[in-house]
Amino acid sequence: MTQHHRQQLILEKISETGFATIDELVSHFKVTPQTIRRDLNQLAKDGRVRRHHGGAGIESSTVNTAYQTRKIMNQAEKAKIAQALVSMIPDGASLFINIGTTTETIAQALLGHKDLKVVTNNLQVASILGAKEDFSVLIAGGEVRPRDGGVIGETTEDFIKSFQMDFGIIGISGIDHTGALLDFDYREVRVAQAIIANSRQVLLAADHSKFGRNAMVKLGNISQADHFFTDQAPPADIALILREHNINLHIV
Repeated sequence: MTQHHRQQLILEKISETGFATIDELVSHFKVTPQTIRRDLNQLAKDGRVRRHHGGAGIESSTVNTAYQTRKIMNQAEKAKIAQALVSMIPDGASLFINIGTTTETIAQALLGHKDLKVVTNNLQVASILGAKEDFSVLIAGGEVRPRDGGVIGETTEDFIKSFQMDFGIIGISGIDHTGALLDFDYREVRVAQAIIANSRQVLLAADHSKFGRNAMVKLGNISQADHFFTDQAPPADIALILREHNINLHIV
């Protein structure tokens, strides 16, 4: 099989599910991991896939990567980000937590805390934190999005606006070079905007794969965060915005 032919087949396989790991591709094509990495790097260079740690996916500005795929992407980076972020949260604090696999990882890291008051529109987060008897967990009402357990809609937004919390923990799908925070669902974005507006401190968490990632709905700007947690130094344009607005940058 020629390299060109294999790369075409790799692209087809990734297109079927939206994401494929290096291990899956090695097993399927019976080649070495180094060969697959070279193929993926070439496809990424040609703009046909987006490389992630451990694999690659197909990018879209209108449809997010499948939830189960996102859960396994950049797990180690998300865990480090989560540990750094929760170190800022004191016992007894009140917090919003929005939708996303990064915020679900943060919820897991919060289990070592005591007496937290949590409002969330993420059923996965509520399930994780609801196991703690000393936590108070409130789930926002609204429409449940089947693919990931996110709760969205006008009712959700109104519920969020009923509170003023110490911290708003926000995950995001993409960060443009202008600092714009981008996501895929307008209704989810409206809820996240309400969280930002009703939090005393906004803690934004995003791994390096979100830099430059495209999505069609603008949530706000990174300048609205008080702290930004990530795993790699951000691109120069974003780093400048952080400095200009005195946003605390935490690189784990």
